[in-house]
Amino acid sequence: MSGKRVLLCDDEIHILKAAEFKIRRAGHNVECVGDGELAWEAIQRQLPDVIVTDCQMPRLDGIGLCRRVRSHEHTRHLPMLMLTAKGYELSHEDIVEQLGVLRVVAKPFSPRELLRMVDEILETGRVNPAHASAE
Repeated sequence: MSGKRVLLCDDEIHILKAAEFKIRRAGHNVECVGDGELAWEAIQRQLPDVIVTDCQMPRLDGIGLCRRVRSHEHTRHLPMLMLTAKGYELSHEDIVEQLGVLRVVAKPFSPRELLRMVDEILETGRVNPAHASAE
């Protein structure tokens, strides 16, 4: 499973660095970007195996990124996780249902739990709800 490509998208550098460190140590290739427009550019250069995106960001937010990914034939299959701040106006269920996101992870979260979810997606294409306790 090592060597899979993970795209991390968040405008908070400390979150990017913590997640990048954990996921890279597990043997995955990680690309970090700070907004949805940069994520879309990265996706166009090389398709990732999984996308982890924050919900609220400048330029193009995570919801806009998810909609863009789902609207293109060559990207609509990509698995995605969404990071959200507590109290975000859309419920986690709405985000999953409307955007095809596999899991919504509330901040603050454990990088170890995020890695577990990323590994499950890379291995099975989904997240086991019993193991996804980062909400």
